[in-house]
Amino acid sequence: MPPQRKRKSESASIAEESGSPAAKRVAAPETPATGEKRKRGRPRKYPEGSTPKRPDGPKRGRGRPRKDPNAPTPSKPTTPKEGRRPIGRPRKTPTQNGTNSTPSKTKTETAEAEASEERSYWLMKAEPESRMEKGVDVKFSIDDLRARKEPEPWDGVRNPVAQKHMREMKKGDFAFFYHSNCKVPGIAGVMEIVQEHSPDESAFDPAHPYYDEKSNRDNPKWQVVHVQFQRKFKNLVTLNELKSHASLGGALENLQVLKQSRLSVTPISAAEWEYIMGLAEGNELQAEAAEASNDDSAGGDEPGSSE
Repeated sequence: MPPQRKRKSESASIAEESGSPAAKRVAAPETPATGEKRKRGRPRKYPEGSTPKRPDGPKRGRGRPRKDPNAPTPSKPTTPKEGRRPIGRPRKTPTQNGTNSTPSKTKTETAEAEASEERSYWLMKAEPESRMEKGVDVKFSIDDLRARKEPEPWDGVRNPVAQKHMREMKKGDFAFFYHSNCKVPGIAGVMEIVQEHSPDESAFDPAHPYYDEKSNRDNPKWQVVHVQFQRKFKNLVTLNELKSHASLGGALENLQVLKQSRLSVTPISAAEWEYIMGLAEGNELQAEAAEASNDDSAGGDEPGSSE
């Protein structure tokens, strides 16, 4: 009968019982000098219990060393070195003799810019075609205003809301002159408010078509502002043109003259003013182009002039 093979587990248990050297655990190494266990970490520079001695000389500080206060400070060059690209965005205007040559605004330009920020804008209606009121023709167009040598009082306004707007007007405000109650209504030009509100004398005159017997001179109900001609557009900015830009989301969507058509005086925002001025200038450019085209066609060769 062949000998039986022992399992590994059985041989391992026999080795433990017999005290085989392979079964003994390896002991921690001991230092040759003292026989103590070796400690972890970096060894001490000085013996345990002793105080380290600081070396002679100045104390070493942390971080970057201080600059010598007595050392001269190097001056930075005012101009970049030749051939070296300057750092940052280039100047709009070159420097001359180390100074910035950027042109400064004149006093007039500065005053105009400040006035433009504080200025309000308006639209004021008048009737350019003849209409009799109590035997008096109330016609008044932008050409009539241009013919005036003195500032014109804007009288006859009898609507409380329009009067409120006139009381809010300040000297230096601009207003569109609007031709109303005519065949082709629209904006004819620009005028300036040159005098703020004062009592409307036409309300006290029985011969005036807008006389108001209830108006009291001690406590005047109606006011005027004085206006002065500034500019007449070559072509009207018509009411239909204004309406074409007043759709939902359009630039003139909130234009008050379209929303409150019965008012003769309405405010205009600065954005609306700029937009309408752009329409007027665009119309003028188109008119000039049409005139130039007509001149070219009229200035052709005369009959029989060709060789």
